[in-house]
Amino acid sequence: MEPLGSVIEKKPMPIRRLRKTEWRSYLDRVARALLGKRAAIEIRSPQFSNEIEAEWSPVLGISYDPRKDILEIAVTGLKHMIRKPQHLVVEEDGGRLATLEIIDQDGISQIVRLREEPMLPSSANAGQLID
Repeated sequence: MEPLGSVIEKKPMPIRRLRKTEWRSYLDRVARALLGKRAAIEIRSPQFSNEIEAEWSPVLGISYDPRKDILEIAVTGLKHMIRKPQHLVVEEDGGRLATLEIIDQDGISQIVRLREEPMLPSSANAGQLID
């Protein structure tokens, strides 16, 4: 149990809905920062049960093509495509993208949560045994 004085209050993360004209430039800008992160993709539908599409898979990229009206999220082993997305809501933590929510033309919510890749032990320490 932590002492009372050590409790750190978490600030709420800014959430904003992007205009469709902003999607491509925003996603192009954050795509580079997403390399090395992991993503969980969840599909929430009022008609069907929730479905986990990807569970903390390494992110390969994200993009929006306004001509085809397709938003694509690529993770290891999956290209998740959302045709005719209607809304894009982003949640940022310290200026970094933490969560995306995309609502498609059928009103289905697709939530992408992001987290840092866990640190691996350095190769210099990997072969050492602890006495």
